[in-house]
This record gives sequence, structure tokens and C-alpha cells, in this order.
Amino acid sequence: MHSSPTAKIDLNALQYNLSRVKEIAPRSKIMSVVKANAYGHGLIQSAQALSDSDAFAVARISEGVRLRQAGIQQPIVILEGAFSQTDFELASEHCLSLVFHQVAQIELFKILELATPLEFCWLMVETGMHRLGVAINNVDMALIALNQSPNISDTIGLMSHFANADERNDPRNQQQLDKILQLTEKHECTLSMANSAAILSIDDSHGDWVRPGLMLYGISPFEKSSAIDLGLKPVMTLTSTIITIQDLVEGEQVGYGGEFVADKPTRIATVAIGYGDGYSRQLSAVGTVLINNKITPVLGRVSMDMICIDISDIEAKIGDDVCLWGDKKLPVEIIAQQANTIPYELVCQISERVTRNYQHGES
Repeated sequence: MHSSPTAKIDLNALQYNLSRVKEIAPRSKIMSVVKANAYGHGLIQSAQALSDSDAFAVARISEGVRLRQAGIQQPIVILEGAFSQTDFELASEHCLSLVFHQVAQIELFKILELATPLEFCWLMVETGMHRLGVAINNVDMALIALNQSPNISDTIGLMSHFANADERNDPRNQQQLDKILQLTEKHECTLSMANSAAILSIDDSHGDWVRPGLMLYGISPFEKSSAIDLGLKPVMTLTSTIITIQDLVEGEQVGYGGEFVADKPTRIATVAIGYGDGYSRQLSAVGTVLINNKITPVLGRVSMDMICIDISDIEAKIGDDVCLWGDKKLPVEIIAQQANTIPYELVCQISERVTRNYQHGES
């Protein structure tokens, strides 16, 4: 019996979701976001499956280097940019494209002599999120400095990021968009603004380059919409197996702290998954799983390696598969609501000890 948790990754579904981006934003090029281990789906395997992308985006230099070492040829954009001479030299060595988002990065960049000039770089502009970005009144200076640098071989594009695109019709989205559109028109710059939520709901934001992330993995960025509602196909199905079954009598407790107490005869199963695998402890006593096509609750606390579930009304045996999320009956969006979090966190925190099983489904 194979008892280890497995994340089944449907590469055909991943490719299908990329095709949906192309349908929705047909006039834009696609910068597929594969940071954080491709949102837990596997950096290299996901990038290879997304080979029809025009470019890729990751957060950090180390992720970009891994992609290059794996043979990825498309432009690779480092969203957090570089912070040291070593970072800039690595970017030059591996033909990585940088996002500049603070004046200090530009000042350091100006005094360096890189062996190979950088291509396809971007200036991040602060338009309302107040996380990363050069202030609007510093954009003119920043563009001049970067475009005149011998370390840059082509024209800098402008980039920004929506803070509230997952809130449909939020007026702050248009405020941010107006700011960046004014700048791109003034400077005749290439624009990249739209994340998954904006791709799906703000057509005017698509610009020259869109940056899909979550939607590529078949997950809805909107709280009240499912992936299926949006015409997307879930990519990850997280499963594990029952490793033991016990019968409780009334009054017996389950797990650490005895937070679940049987109020009647109860049959429970122990499943080989826990917070050590990235299954959120926030699902203690509130999560549900799917076994033999039936939904059943998690009992008591999530442990490091195990959870307990109620199988009193389910025909089940040791070795049976248990779905934690990914089935149509149990999408990750529902599990995120149970954990009082967002789907991003659930899929990103799946640990390396969970086996990724890459498959080509019927998508």
C-alpha cells in the first residue's frame, strides 16, 4: 500500500487554461507566472507544459536560474528584481529580465558594468497597492536612467499590480488603471498590468502583456465564482490514503487535546496527511474530504502527518484513496473557505514530501 500523499497534476488542464487566457486576451502576449514552485504545482514541469507562453515570471533570481538550467528559452522576468551586484551579475549571466521597483536598485544598476546587457526589463510603478513600485513623480527620472544605461539593450516597459482586482467593479481598480495608462501613453511604453482577476474581469487592463497566475492552475481568483464557472479546469488533485480504522464508543476522544468527543458510536479513519505535508491546520474540525464519492468531515485537530475523518456512514477500508481537494465535488476554493484563507495559500504550501504525479488527463 502506498500511503504517501500525492498531488496529481494534470498538465493537459494546465495547457487548456493557458488556451483560455489566449481566448480572453487575444491581443496580449502572455507572461505566465510560475513563482512559488508554480503555485505548488512544480516549477520546471509546469513551465515545460506552458511552453506556448511568450514569457515567464517568477519572484526571485534563484527561480529564474533554475528555469534557465532546465532549458527554458523564453524571457524570464524577476518580479522582485535584483538587490545586489551579485544579483545583477546572475541576471546578466543567465539572461534574466528584471523589474525595477525602487530608486536604490536603479542607482546601483547605473554604476555596474555587466558582461551582457539585460533585455525585456520593466519599471514597476506604484499606482495604489503600496507594496512595490516607483512613485509616479519618479517615473520620468527612472525611465531616463534605465533607457540610457549601457546595461539595458532595449526599451523599458511599465508594469503595475492591481490591489483589488478580485473585487469585481471595485472603483479602485479603474483608478489604478487610469494612472498606468496615462503613463504608458505619455512615454509610449509597453504595458503589463493584468493579473488573473483582471484578465477575467477588466478587459481594458490587458495591454501588451498579461500576467496570469492562479487561473493557469484552474483556480478562481474570485470568492463567489468557481473555476468551472470561469471555464477553467483544476490542475491539482490532492489525495492520500486511509492507514487505519477504529470504532469509537460514546465519550471517546480523537486527536490532540481531545477536541472531538464521540456523542454516539463512531467509525473513524486515519488518513496519511497533515500540516507537515502542507495540509492546513486551520482545517482542524472544520475541513471536509471526499471518500468513495461521499463528503465527510475532519474530526479534531490536524496533526503533523495525519488527520482523522468520520466514515460511520461510508463503506471504506484501509488503503482507500481520500481526496483532500481537486474533485468537482470538493474544489480547492471550498476548502479555502473552510480554512478561512485563500486557495493561493493552500496550493503553495504543499510541501516537497508530497509526491507530484504528473499526468496528461482528458482536458
